[in-house]
Amino acid sequence: MAFKTFTRRRLLAVGMMVGMFALSTAGQAADYPSRAVRFVNPNPAGGSGDLVARSFAAELSKNLGQAVFVDNRPGAGSTLGGREGAKAAADGYTITLTSSPMFSVVPLVYSKLDFDPIKDFRSIIVLASFENVLVANPSVPVKNIKELIALATEKPGELTYGSSGNGTTTHLSAEAFKQDAGVSIEHIPYSGGAPALSDLLGGHIDMIFNNIPSALPHIKTGALNAIAVTSSVRSPLLPNVPTVDEAGLKGFEAVGWFSISVPAATPQEVVDTLSAASMKAVESPEFIQLMKENGFTVVGGTPEQMDTMIQNEVKRWEPVVKATGLQID
Repeated sequence: MAFKTFTRRRLLAVGMMVGMFALSTAGQAADYPSRAVRFVNPNPAGGSGDLVARSFAAELSKNLGQAVFVDNRPGAGSTLGGREGAKAAADGYTITLTSSPMFSVVPLVYSKLDFDPIKDFRSIIVLASFENVLVANPSVPVKNIKELIALATEKPGELTYGSSGNGTTTHLSAEAFKQDAGVSIEHIPYSGGAPALSDLLGGHIDMIFNNIPSALPHIKTGALNAIAVTSSVRSPLLPNVPTVDEAGLKGFEAVGWFSISVPAATPQEVVDTLSAASMKAVESPEFIQLMKENGFTVVGGTPEQMDTMIQNEVKRWEPVVKATGLQID
């Protein structure tokens, strides 16, 4: 009998502790946010991801009424910062700048990844999307997609393209193009977009799928030839440059985007608060103008819409990644 009484008391005590914890968590969610929010950015300072992060942080801070400070954690193809954000306390005080490759590419190419971006993150909002432009050194005798495909077919494996690294949008845009066009072009990976662009300008590689803002000044001076953009519609920054689809590869589209995610166990009340504040942030005239000036298209939307975009990205890029056989340990 004494054993039964002891067991019941312990069960009662445990039940009270669970209940108190639940009430405490609910109280914290109701008071959210009551202090500064850390914004983990897996990208290095000064790049396009950093521009988006800091621009958004400034607007989000206004809407939350709390400081939002950017914490750059670059490295290992954005997986260091991704892990930092995914494993943080699920209380809304750590948010993470995620991206389309984080969900669609990273899980496929990093064989020793110790977190699952899809399972360990919860969606908040897609901030902005971006497309690349295929640019070639003027020494390459092509002016459009059809001429490029003809030259690559005539000289398989002789042409080269650079990228900002394995698994990046600049890499996979080119791989998708190669697969759709049925051509062989050698990949030369770099440790970032800047050195790849420098080698392209120097004539050491033939072409690159580069972000438009970086390539635009060189296109305007004639130092690079713009062949096509990777979005489904023409870019307002390059209105006279056709899309890859227009130029002959029907259905081709390769765009990337930046988004906001939180740890998977974050309470619904916190997710709702962040979602509303984030949508207000991306709708601000200042954010919209800055994104437009730098070649981004503001997206916005709900967490559910971001979930759908992730699913579509996985379907789009999984066969491309698998066909490359790319593995990073």
